[in-house]
Amino acid sequence: MVGTFLVRGMLVGIVAGLLSFVFLKVYGEPQVDRAVEYETQQADAKATRANKADGHVHTPATKTEGHLHGSDEDEPELVSRSVQAGLGLFVAALVYSTAVGGLFGLAYAFAYGRVPGAFKPQVLSAMLATMGFVAIYLVPNLKYPASPPAVGEPETIGIRTVLYFSMIAISLLGMIASMTMKRSFVARFGEWNANVLVAACYLIWVGIAAFLLPAVNEVPDQFPADVLWNFRIASGGAQLIMWATLGLLFGALTQRAAVHAKGAI
Repeated sequence: MVGTFLVRGMLVGIVAGLLSFVFLKVYGEPQVDRAVEYETQQADAKATRANKADGHVHTPATKTEGHLHGSDEDEPELVSRSVQAGLGLFVAALVYSTAVGGLFGLAYAFAYGRVPGAFKPQVLSAMLATMGFVAIYLVPNLKYPASPPAVGEPETIGIRTVLYFSMIAISLLGMIASMTMKRSFVARFGEWNANVLVAACYLIWVGIAAFLLPAVNEVPDQFPADVLWNFRIASGGAQLIMWATLGLLFGALTQRAAVHAKGAI
């Protein structure tokens, strides 16, 4: 059964990846293009100021035939912008969603029969997807929101990555720990109060973590606010599409399989 859930989760993840790719291609990529344009303009302005200080004339950097001109030596791009926005985005969205879908299937297999309360497959799947979206994306991004190109110093990318994944791990562990306490809460306080206590324990846990972890704010003062906002909306929208697809489609397929299995008996 675990293998069935794993494969089903990966197949649903492929569908989720395709939907996320379409959304990111239509809504997210224009924001990335604007961020890249801003980054290029800032680099040109910086080079112009440096050359003026040295008494030289600066030739603005322009991208031509996959190269960046304006320096002493042309440096070929490892991956062109068109490939990044097309095939690269497609592969990344598909691989990521398929992997998350497989993990979602394993999480469902573990939770099936262990979560307090008799939930139908569709309800359990929707619950797991909601918790996954909150714990893995929403809460960590409230502390460390997604940022487009030109935001963030190259020297700090390592520490920023560590902080972001640390917040994901803390949030996920807090969600799991809170849910494991629900059974004892239900026995003492009832179903409704138990749910409130579980939510309170999780919020307190991630709140303390967010307070203790250092803040990161490297957005340039001149960076367009609408680009930053729209980029973060695109990031959140893609995640919402992926998790909603996992929760709804996986639940529907599992419910249908359960009905067929009962009818075959």
